[in-house]
Amino acid sequence: MDDTRVFMGSMPILPTQGRNTRLLTEPEKQVSGQLSFQAYLQSAREKQSQDVTFSSHAQNRLQERNINLSAEDLARLNSTIDKLAKKGARESLVYMQEVALVVSVANRTVITALNKLQGADNIITNIDSAAII
Repeated sequence: MDDTRVFMGSMPILPTQGRNTRLLTEPEKQVSGQLSFQAYLQSAREKQSQDVTFSSHAQNRLQERNINLSAEDLARLNSTIDKLAKKGARESLVYMQEVALVVSVANRTVITALNKLQGADNIITNIDSAAII
């Protein structure tokens, strides 16, 4: 066998021959503190299906503009964000019941809120998609 070694910086990269490269079992993962890919994937899926949150700016705007969202409205908003995420949206305008919400889809966060009386120019920028529900 050739004893040629490859170096990355000052550290040699050694062949994996003779090393233990098996996957950790569930009890071993708990002991070692490492997450398996499956556990990481499950965690990411659970995070993705979280409820929508509101930035402090959005909370202030909702309060200032006397905009109230019911539990049904929030459920519809969550469903819409799921659909937008599947389509690859990043920043979206969601218009529902005469309320416009600018939403960060990836973060599942409402950034700001407008009612039909706000926005003299009615121009909203920095969005890549819109949903009317």
